[in-house]
Amino acid sequence: MVPGRRGRIVSGSPAWGPSGRLPRLRPARGCRLSPSGGKRRRHDSCCSAGPRPPEVFPARSASAMKPHVTYHQLKSLHSPEEPPLTQQPSLAPKKDFRCILVVAILSTMLATALLFHMFILPFHGLTSAGKEAAAGPYLGNRCNDPCRSVLVESIPEGLTYDDNSTLNPSIFDAWKTLLGDASRSVDIASFYWTLSNKDTGTQDPSASQGEEILAALREVPSRGVTLRIAVNPPSSRMPCSDLQPLEESGAQIRKVNFPELTGGVLHTKFWIVDQQHIFLGSANMDWRALTQVKELGMAIYNCSCLAQDLGKMFEAYWALGLSNATIPSPWPANYSTSYNKETPLELELNGTEAGVYFTSAPPALCATGRTEDLQSLVSIIDDADEFVHIEVMSYLPTMEFSHPKRFWPVIDDHLRKVAYERRVRVRLLVGCWRHSKANMFPFLRSLAAMHDVRTHYNMEVRLFVVPANESQAKIPYARVNHSKFMVTDKVAYIGTSNWSGDYFLRTAGSALVVNQSHVGAGEQPTVRDQLQAVFERDWNSRYSQELSLPGQWEQLCGTY
Repeated sequence: MVPGRRGRIVSGSPAWGPSGRLPRLRPARGCRLSPSGGKRRRHDSCCSAGPRPPEVFPARSASAMKPHVTYHQLKSLHSPEEPPLTQQPSLAPKKDFRCILVVAILSTMLATALLFHMFILPFHGLTSAGKEAAAGPYLGNRCNDPCRSVLVESIPEGLTYDDNSTLNPSIFDAWKTLLGDASRSVDIASFYWTLSNKDTGTQDPSASQGEEILAALREVPSRGVTLRIAVNPPSSRMPCSDLQPLEESGAQIRKVNFPELTGGVLHTKFWIVDQQHIFLGSANMDWRALTQVKELGMAIYNCSCLAQDLGKMFEAYWALGLSNATIPSPWPANYSTSYNKETPLELELNGTEAGVYFTSAPPALCATGRTEDLQSLVSIIDDADEFVHIEVMSYLPTMEFSHPKRFWPVIDDHLRKVAYERRVRVRLLVGCWRHSKANMFPFLRSLAAMHDVRTHYNMEVRLFVVPANESQAKIPYARVNHSKFMVTDKVAYIGTSNWSGDYFLRTAGSALVVNQSHVGAGEQPTVRDQLQAVFERDWNSRYSQELSLPGQWEQLCGTY
């Protein structure tokens, strides 16, 4: 037999050419012979319908390339001069055909099963009742700890709400509980420490709660409990004199030089106790944060999965507290996480299913898998279908501390976009006090200008003013709504950062994100329900004020 046109073997033809050698096979158009005599594809753009990487070409069996004619098989040639052995026709092609058929059937069955598992089961899980339904999309990220969450607040003395208003346990009580339960370790990430009257040069009776916490912390090492504190370096403005007695009592303290590392500060505020219990929120280690400033946070108990994940962020701060430390890129694997925006940790909070993860800022501090704080925040805004409610001390679409001045409209753009494109209701409640920056108010008024009944753009902005009597007004850096949270129709977000560019790009901060959007109405309110109740209470309270003319802002907030 001899090669026919386009390289096909034609039955009944002589096997030898005029030279006595096997004629050279001509490759089909678009292909060339490999050194072993087989076909080899040329560039993908010539041999396929479109570009695709070489590794995705399916393997093709020899039998699949054979023509549907009777032929004699060729024995592999060991040298160009060795003639082929003539053999009788066999049943090999039929056997090959049966093998191919069996393989094809098995492959089809396997592919069908895989498609069913990947696409049908998840959708079925989302519509089914019970715990398994909510956990379905996050297989492998399940936590079985009996996690219990408590939304906690500090309500300044003299600030009272109407009867039947939402009330939550105090941050002071949460801190006392955490310290009282500690048996192995207490890790605290903090901005500064002023827990006593001595620190602030005051003699206010309401400092007693802070002083009680400081005394309890000093006793922790004497019980054999490790106390570690990561803190911003002290300065003349924030001397952190509490740290010396804590260190003398056995606390381990590392001052993390974020001004040198990132150009910002360590602004995070969280606790981790026994790798089981946590607190995260807006409250600094300051006696005023317990009695003179409005704060909000979350305490979570008996939840080692979450505590250990937050612990990775603390260990990052702790490592950066060493002398001459630099920020690694990338971070070592032991700082990485699998809990993030795409794959949150699935657990029960107070018996209700939830997807939970922590965020971190700035981006340089995010190890593999960790969601950046800003990325999470804007995605929560974008994903809202009905409303976005925000309560924060300060809101500025700028790099607040940069020189020269820089406009930074990232969050501002996303708020305007959802209000304009999808008619999402946006409400922004901003703190107003003597230290509010005057340039914040024109930006707030610009947002509020989008509110229009005729076009149905629903963007509202109000100011929250904490009242002060004569003695309270003398307390430095007090009497303000310092909360930093957001709640939508789907998600609860509790953070530690003010809303301007520096806090997300240079300053160390963190946030807790809880998604319970797949949970139906039940007896136990979700974290989102609780946070929404706090926002509605504050928005509708007598401390919530309409935006007014510039001169009135100065009088209302004491801004100069």
